Amino acid sequence: MTEHEEILESMGEKMGFTPQVLETLGDLDPEFLHKYRRCDHKILSDGALPAKMKILMALAVVASKQCESCTVAQMKSALKNGATKEEIMETMEVIFITSGAPAVAACRNALKMLKDM
Repeated sequence: MTEHEEILESMGEKMGFTPQVLETLGDLDPEFLHKYRRCDHKILSDGALPAKMKILMALAVVASKQCESCTVAQMKSALKNGATKEEIMETMEVIFITSGAPAVAACRNALKMLKDM
């Protein structure tokens, strides 16, 4: 397995899937994947805030941007990092109060995934 493939695999394990855009960016610029992984690992690891909380914050941000595929990715990551249904639903409340119904609607596939668990 190449280093490029190892990076994509480790990212896929962390997120629950490998976003196609990362595969494409890695094909175009392998160094990009190294930079992305270092940045992602540093920022979304436990620190003053636990990783789970940071990922729930990321879920709120991508929902506010109404990026449906991003909400699914962040939901998978949140669950993988131990977020509970209750924590996710409180995050949905924050999303609603700060970004409105369109942002919550952007989470429909992510919420369906949670419901189907």
